Amino acid sequence: MDRNQTIGLVLIAVILIVYSLVFRPPSQEEPLEFADTATVEQVNPGTPVQETQPTEIIDQSENASELSSKFGPFATAMQGEEQSFVIETEKAKYTFSNKGGRIQAVDLTEYLTFDKKPLILFDETTAQQALNIVTTKGIIDLNSLYFSTNSSNKTVSANGTTTVKFVANLGDGSSVEKTYTISSEKYDLDYQIKINGLRNSIISDDATLVWSDTMKRFEKNLEDARNKTTLRYFTLSEDSDNLSATSKDPQREIITDTVKWLSFSQKFFNSGIISEKGFTGATIGSTPGLDSATVKSGLMELSMPITDLYEGANLRYYFGPNSYKGLKEVTEGYEDNVYMGYKLVSWVNKYIIVELFGFLEKYISNYGVIIMIIVLLVKLALFPLSRKSYLSMAKMKALKPELDAMKEKLGGDAQKMQQEQMKLYRQVGVNPISGCIPLVLQMPILFAMFFFFPNSIELRQQSFLWATDLSTYDVLINLPFTIPFYGSHVSGFTLLMTLSTLLYTWSNNQVSSVQGPMKSIGYFMPIIFMFVLNSYSSGLSFYYFVSNIITFGQQTLIRRFVDEDKIRATLEENKKKNVNKKKSKFASRLEDAMKASQEAQRQKQKGKK
Repeated sequence: MDRNQTIGLVLIAVILIVYSLVFRPPSQEEPLEFADTATVEQVNPGTPVQETQPTEIIDQSENASELSSKFGPFATAMQGEEQSFVIETEKAKYTFSNKGGRIQAVDLTEYLTFDKKPLILFDETTAQQALNIVTTKGIIDLNSLYFSTNSSNKTVSANGTTTVKFVANLGDGSSVEKTYTISSEKYDLDYQIKINGLRNSIISDDATLVWSDTMKRFEKNLEDARNKTTLRYFTLSEDSDNLSATSKDPQREIITDTVKWLSFSQKFFNSGIISEKGFTGATIGSTPGLDSATVKSGLMELSMPITDLYEGANLRYYFGPNSYKGLKEVTEGYEDNVYMGYKLVSWVNKYIIVELFGFLEKYISNYGVIIMIIVLLVKLALFPLSRKSYLSMAKMKALKPELDAMKEKLGGDAQKMQQEQMKLYRQVGVNPISGCIPLVLQMPILFAMFFFFPNSIELRQQSFLWATDLSTYDVLINLPFTIPFYGSHVSGFTLLMTLSTLLYTWSNNQVSSVQGPMKSIGYFMPIIFMFVLNSYSSGLSFYYFVSNIITFGQQTLIRRFVDEDKIRATLEENKKKNVNKKKSKFASRLEDAMKASQEAQRQKQKGKK
């Protein structure tokens, strides 16, 4: 391992360490309240929608005249008996209630929580909605009305759809209608709200949809789940953005731009709402989870023109997994609920790794085998770069005796030594940074995997060898105590990755020209990685382990076919051939710059004297 590669690994380690420190779990804070927003105060995280203004003052014993004086034309729908029913598809079970014509719960039947319980993504005990309008009688929550429906328990047939329609008849031809269209093969469902009549009773220009959600814990690694949970949104002018997922404090943001969609986005699942025309504004906020059963609490307050409700506001809900390809089909930018890394890294994931993974998934059911095949294909593609890096190291090793002699001759004159080094490299035809370039070109793929495997729902609860879930850490040994920055368990795949990295480092040092402390750093880096990655995805650690083994095999193969004596002979021949060769313009400019630097340093030393 030469100096450039050592520096590269040090930089990678620093990035990983900073990443692991930044993404610590948020501290527990008090629930978020938007004190200045009247409609938000009615539905804070953890406060049932039924406690909003209209239902707070309803007395079921009140007579029709009293209700009419309080609620005007809405009085006839303020009393009733709540009834629930279930619509089941291949993807989920949707529980509906005639009170509010609303969804009470969404059970994703294809998935389970980390402790093998049903995965209830949306539940009115932890998530509530209100749809507020301002009337001549004050604020009315349309989700507090009682609706009638002719729907009953049913299963949506394969490749079919079903429509659930709720109607609240308010007399004099006025009504509120809510219509849900559910597809058997999709996680998103159409939702239309329509107000008929009531134009003289509604005095607001906007309706306000308030949605609070105390997001429940679905994953084993609570810290990781919290650090990847946020409120995400997409505006028509600024694309997607989100609240900080790692903030330790309550957050609040006012969005004045038109908003296409918003979601309560967790690590592997999200609940979202999409508007065909866009919401005219939004206020969103979040607070950290308060106990081990919750990940984070979120709140969104969305505005839409009341005229949209008169015409029939077309919305869509999404309750489902964060599958990159699946989310791309929902609406523009919705795939951003799956974080693929920074720009260059995300391109590698989106256009190479996702496609390759999806192709292999069609034919292979074992995800450990898929990871091994991905490593093999990536290593084959990068083999020319690996070979070039190895040859560069071999050339530097061949030059080492001559560089050592030069250093002894020039003593401590560092600038003169640098000039002579550049002259030697030019004569023998060696580029000192050629060994670093292949490593730099491989780094986007290295980091792409760092983001892909931990965020890939396809690996969730998929077992391989002793790992029961490749999307989170594996446990080879449970420790009776907690080691700082390491944890209370030993990850088997991370341990294998560490041992294989040490083997790879030893192999590199056989051809490296680096000596002294820099050579020892290469052995120190794998230990750092062992601490950093112990609680990361076991699929990621397994990928790095297999990658190290194949790289070690590649280098053994290259070494078998590379004649170091021949390399030395070639360098000597180049040296003789280029002894009288004119300097290139770049070399001349570089040498002039070094001389100018030398002269500036001499002048500085004279000034000090």
